[in-house]
Order: sequence, then C-alpha cells, then structure tokens
Amino acid sequence: MSACVRIRHDHTAHSSPPSRASGIKRPHSPPPPRRGGRFRIAGADLSASITVFLIAVPMSLGLAVAMDAPLEAGLISAAIGGIVAGLLGGTPLQVSGPSAGLTVVTAELIQIYGWRTTCAITIGAGLLQILLGSLRTARGALAVSPAIVHGTLAGIGVAIALAQLHIVLGSSPHSSAAANALALPEQLGRLSPAAPLIGALTIAVLVVWPRLPGRIGRAVRRLPAALASVAIATAVAAVAAPGIARVDLPSWRSHALPELPQGPVLALATAVFTVLLVASLESLLAAVAVDKLTADRAAGRTADSTSPVPVTPAAPPVRRSDLDRELRGQGIANVLSGFLGGLPVSGGAVRSSANVRAGATSRAATVLHGVWVLLAAGLLVTALEWIPLAALAALVMVVGFQMVNYAHIRNVHRHREFLVYGATITGVVLFGVLEGVAIGIAVAVAVALHRLARTRITVTDQGGQHLVVVRGQLTFLAVPRLSRALGQLPRGGDAMVELDGFFMDHAAYETIQDWSDAQTAQGGRVVFTGRSGGRIAEPASAAHSCCRPWTPWRNHHCHDRPDQPGRPVDAHRTRAAFAPGESFSADQGPTDSGGGAEADARAAEAADASAGPTGRSDTPGDGATVPRRTGAHRLASGLSSFQRNTAPLVRDELARLAREGQRPSQLFITCADSRLVTSMITASGPGDLFTVRNVGNLVPPPGAEAGDDSVGAAIEYAVDVLKVESITVCGHSGCGAMQALMSTKPDTPRTSLWRWLRHGLPSLERMTSRHHAWARISGRLPADEVEQLCLTNVVQQLDHLRAHESVARRLAEGALQLHGMYFHVGEAQAYLLAEGASAGSGVDEVFDRVGPCDPNHSRPYDITDLSDPTGLTELSDPGDHAAVSAPTTVAGPADPPGSGELERTSA
Repeated sequence: MSACVRIRHDHTAHSSPPSRASGIKRPHSPPPPRRGGRFRIAGADLSASITVFLIAVPMSLGLAVAMDAPLEAGLISAAIGGIVAGLLGGTPLQVSGPSAGLTVVTAELIQIYGWRTTCAITIGAGLLQILLGSLRTARGALAVSPAIVHGTLAGIGVAIALAQLHIVLGSSPHSSAAANALALPEQLGRLSPAAPLIGALTIAVLVVWPRLPGRIGRAVRRLPAALASVAIATAVAAVAAPGIARVDLPSWRSHALPELPQGPVLALATAVFTVLLVASLESLLAAVAVDKLTADRAAGRTADSTSPVPVTPAAPPVRRSDLDRELRGQGIANVLSGFLGGLPVSGGAVRSSANVRAGATSRAATVLHGVWVLLAAGLLVTALEWIPLAALAALVMVVGFQMVNYAHIRNVHRHREFLVYGATITGVVLFGVLEGVAIGIAVAVAVALHRLARTRITVTDQGGQHLVVVRGQLTFLAVPRLSRALGQLPRGGDAMVELDGFFMDHAAYETIQDWSDAQTAQGGRVVFTGRSGGRIAEPASAAHSCCRPWTPWRNHHCHDRPDQPGRPVDAHRTRAAFAPGESFSADQGPTDSGGGAEADARAAEAADASAGPTGRSDTPGDGATVPRRTGAHRLASGLSSFQRNTAPLVRDELARLAREGQRPSQLFITCADSRLVTSMITASGPGDLFTVRNVGNLVPPPGAEAGDDSVGAAIEYAVDVLKVESITVCGHSGCGAMQALMSTKPDTPRTSLWRWLRHGLPSLERMTSRHHAWARISGRLPADEVEQLCLTNVVQQLDHLRAHESVARRLAEGALQLHGMYFHVGEAQAYLLAEGASAGSGVDEVFDRVGPCDPNHSRPYDITDLSDPTGLTELSDPGDHAAVSAPTTVAGPADPPGSGELERTSA
C-alpha cells in the first residue's frame, strides 16, 4: 500500500514527517547520505562492473581511433568517468566515459587546434558544467524539443558511421561527413580485402552474438557482444592477416597534457560551448533513460531474450537521479580528464544500460568499472596492441548506426515533428553539431508558428441555420479570413459558431463580438460552442463549470437547461450525468438531496449559465429561472449523454473487462448517501472496486437475524471468489443514519429502516462506553457527537468484519488487509484510520489526514492498487464500479445536517 502521508503507528495526535528510510522523496532529488559513510560493494555490483569493463575497454579504444586522438586518452577518460563521475554524479547507475555523441565534435577540434588545446577546451567545458549544475539549470536543458535532441544524436551517428567505414575499408577518414560520403566510391575502387573482412566479421559477431540459441547460447551470452566480437576478430586477424593495422599504445612518458588554448577567442568559446552542449544533453538524457530502465527492472520488466548480459528482474529499486548533481559530477570529471590528457566525458547509454541489465544496485559498480579500466591501462598494454583497428572501427560504426533509432523516428513522426528531426540531422551532417542544433531550433520555431497561424474556417448551410466551424487558433493572422466568412452569412439569420481551438487573441475576439452584436441587433440568434463547451470571454472560474465527458457535473446540472424551440442546440452544453447529491444509491432514479438554499443557488447558477458568449442571455427573458428536468426525463438525458460523450472513451476497457471478468483489488463498503462518489474520491476506474453501499455503511455481524444476509454474501463473494486484497469501510460526515441512530427513542415505529439501524447500536454503545477510547481526527477533535459516532462506527464495523469466517481466515494467512476511512464531504478531505487500529491491534483510534503528493508524482494517494491501464483514472465518474446494494438501501435524500429524527431519514 503506497501512500503520500504516513499512516500513524504512534500514540500521538500529530503526524510526524516521513523518515529517510521510508523511501518517500521528491523525484530527481539527491539520495540521502549513506549511514556510516562506508562504501559497500555487493556481489551484484562486482559482477556488473566486470561486465561494463569488458564493454568499455574496446569502446574507449574505438572512440579514440574515431577521434584521431591518442589511444591512451580513451582509457583515461573511461577510468575518470567511472571513478569520478560515478562517485560525485547524481545518477548512481550511469556509467560515464568517452562518448559517441562527442566523436565528431572532438575529431574536428583535434584537427583544427591540435590535441593539447582540445584538452584545454575540455577543461573549459567542464568548468561551465560545474557552474550550470550549481545554478540548478539541468532540468531546463531538457526543455529542448526531443526531435532536435534525437536528430542531433542521429546526425552524429551518421557522421560516425561514415568516418569509421573508411577505416573498415582500410583507409583514413576525411575531415567532414560530406567529404567521407563523396570519397566512398574512390575508396571502394582501391579496396584491400584484409581490413574489410575483419570489419565484416566484427559486425557479424555483434549482430549474431545476442541471438545465439539454446543452452550454450544462454551461457556464452553472458560475455558482452562488444568484447566477443573484438576478441574473435583479433584472434582471426592474428592468424589470417598478421600485417593488418593494429592498436598502437605509445609509452605513458610521451603522453601529451593540455596547454593554454591558442586561437581566436570567439572560435574557442564556440568550441567550449559545443562540447558543453553535446556532453550535457547526452549525459542528462542518458540519466533519464537510466531512471526508466531502473524502474522497469524494479517492476520485473527488463527480461530480454536478446540481451547479451544477464538480467536481474528482482533487483532492488534505486533512487532517481539528481540531474543538477549529475551535471556537476560530469563537469568535475571533464576538468580532471582534460588535465590528465583524456577525452571529453559524458554519460553513455550503451554502458549504462548494460550496467542496469547486469544487476547493478549502487554506484559501486560504476566506480569499480573505472578501477578495472585503470588497471587494464597499466597491465594489459601488450594484449590491447593485438586488436586490429578495423575491428574497433566496425564496433564504433555499429554504435553510430544504433544512434539513428527507429523508435525515435516513429515517435517524432507520430507527433508531426519529422521535419524538425530531418532538418537537424541534415544540419549536423553537412555543417556540424552546433549549426545543426541551430537549424533544428529554427525549423521547430517555424513549425510552431505555422501551426499557430493555421486556421481553417468552413461555413455550412443547414436549412435556415448556418454552421461556422473554426479549426485552429484565432489570432490576428486569421482575422481577414474570419471576417470574410462571417460577412457571407445573411444578416439577421440564425447561426452556430463552433470554435475548435484553445487560444483567441484580442483582434479575433473583437471581430466576433462586433459581428455577434450586429446579428443580434437585426433579430438573429447566435450560439457559440466549442470542443469543451466553453464560452467566449467567460471568467476562468466559469470555464471550469463546463461539462466534461467523464465527469459531466459541477453543482451539478449541465443538462438541466431545456432545448428551446427554434434555437440551435449546443450539444456540448446539454451533457448529462448523475452527480454527487443527485442519486441516493446505485440503481435508483435521481433525486435532489439539497435543501432550499442549495436549490436556490443551483437555480441561480443555471440562470447564469444561460448567458450567451457575449454576456447576454440565450433564453427568452433575462434572469428567467429555467425549470429543471426530473424523473425519467433526466434519467434518459443522462443516459444519452453517457452514450454520446463517455461510452466512446470507455468502450475498449469495458469490452476487455467483459471478456476477462472482473478482478477488483478492493471491497469498498460505504454509505448509500448520494454525496459520496466512491470512484471520484479513490480515483478509480471500471473494474477497480467491488462496492457495497447501504444506509450507514454497516456490516452486520455473523449470525444476525434473517433478512440481513446481503452484506455478508457480498463479503464472502469478494473474499473467497474475487480474492480481493483489502476491504475498506468508509464513513462520512453528516451521515443521516448516524443522526437517526442517536435520536432513536423507545417509541420509535418499528419500520424497515429501524430494523436495519439496529446493526449500528454496537457503535453507539462503543462511543458511550468508558472501556474504549474515543476515535479522533488527527490535528483536531470531532466537531460534535454525530461526527464522533461516524468515526466510532467505522472502527466498530471493522470489528464486525473480523468476525466473518472468510475474512478471519484470509487475515490469518496474511492475504487480506482492512482499512478504515472517513470522508468529510464539506471539506472534500479523506482520512485513513491508523494501521494499528485498522488491524485491531492499535490502542488509539486516530484518523490521519490524507494529503496530496508532490506535484511531480503522477499518482496521488493510493489506498490499494487502484491502477487504471486505460489512462482514464483522472476521468473517474459515478458508475465505475461493480456495485452491490444491500436490500436495506433506501431510495431517498440523505438527511440535511442537524436532522436526527428517524422519520426524516426514511423515504
């Protein structure tokens, strides 16, 4: 059971803040300090570090070859990225090192400024990363359009693949992607077979290795495909092509360190900014991807039959990333890498995903991988020098091709941003990374302006009434076309204007306002509608009063205004559905539970809602009160609204439930009061709750006299057949049943309601007994005796529940939980009974307030698992549940506050 507030276990009346051990924290926030300050290494971290090390060594050497940098620089940056960024970064499982995304940028810098100045540029970029991380700007970096980001990485991937293809063919790459593409025909004309064959063998092993079948295939797939391909290619080259070009690691004594940059200041600043931009974006995107991979692994969804590394679906969850800390850690790593003569460092998606899938649980795996790389740089020089350059080039070329991700292309195409994506790729390939990003931003802005200015206006004659449909946003750019379309309508005629957009500027509003005034002055009638039923120039508070398909009510009667003869009907304004206070119980006709004052307020609101889009009344006679529909007319209107607005949204989900049957997670026992909408207050959807509603949310104890078996039958069915995981008893404020129970007198008529309310007498006795502590609401005492009885009744009914044989059996097995809940209707506030009291073991009966979660959380409070796979959870509405009403349910309004007479509670 997840919660956004702690359920109390102590005996105090005040809630305490969650402890660090509870795991409750803001997303993307720093993890708490490790107790004791000790660096612990788990077995899973050790094995994961070895897996990542075996991938990182050939990858680092290959990227150094691709950048035309000293080969030892690749190993330096891999070691520093693992150790420094691993210790100081904000993403525990992200593995940093030389990056494929920086390949083209670094290669160009080395060619223009030389290696030592490039190291100085890396230091400058690192210092800026530290500054930006300290200013907490990391989150803002993700505001760039995903089409631009993915287009940039794809363009870099294309440039990498074109450059490495020349090395695979036995030659050297040229200075730009365009030059590499133009030189390919000439290179193919003077091909030597050794290097292409070794490169082809490397690519073949990379592709086939993760797909080896059978038991032997599962065993050998534990070795990373990158290491296996390079090892096999090295062995074959040693026998078949001894003269092929190989890795040449110079002596560490000749390793070049940075020098003060020399060149035009503006050009150097541009170079620093480019490295900063690419390295930061790639690191932050990789951090977000690692969070998703970690969450999927925690949910047991990371099993992949084609994965070259072992999968650990039961691995413990890891805290989410602190992106600002990650940016600072990357900056420190870049500063040290530049000082020691290493390549620029950034988070890598390939190594990080391998780390997660290998079962890493902490930053120890990342740090250990850096230690292994450092040891290999000093102890395995001889072995590394046997690796053919063609094998490393083929490995990096495959990585470049993988950066052109088909899933990204599909997503940007679905969101109609392929033009931005394609322009960014083209700009990166032809002109460079920074230029490509600038082109992508320019195209994205142009596309956004085009969409904002694109407005379609159509006019249709519907037999004496004209329909004007406006699709898109109404800005001053659309005013000429709008004026021309409205001017074609006959003066003084009836018209309906449908506005299908979410923005209208002042110029467009003035145009529509003047035309509407002219039409009305000449005897015409104008109705304005929209997708959400909103009106032009209505205040923001009124904008929320429109009906929505899934919750078509707000005090409450969007469908109460009758259609008027000769008037065009606004379908969006006549939606209907039952709302809180309209239907006393499931399967009953709608009744109004409000008193006279509330009815007057609703009538006034209905009169206000009849005002037209320009503030004038749409009904004959300003200020006239509109009669409200009652009985079967309102029932039919509500059903019609459901079929029109809501049924299309839920048809697929209900069809699935019809095929698979109901599998609710919770039995919810609550009062039949019409103001209590269980689906709304629990944010649940169809199939989530098995609901029992009766007067007073009572649970008759086993053995009660005949005629009260309905609740017991529902409990047995939910527990034994549906296998629900929890049962909640929910009381509420102003309960008429509790008021009637307190006012019962010896001469009270022996009606059906009286016989049912006798099951609440134990609650009344419990409240007046000295042997039980009074139930309390956290932070305050109950407002009066009625509220005290409502709270005590919830606790007492939980005791009745435990007496049922099926419930007691499941509780003993640990397969069932009981929860007490209280809902204050006037405050729209839920309270949960402390876990100890709900389980029957607590001393204090305290109902704790349930507060909203952090805004970054996608789901607020969750009593049980009320998940909704259709995504309709936010649109929950009355009628979502499999409702079972006890035969004691009374069709009639709940008692108004202050009523305590039994006669007034009955129908």
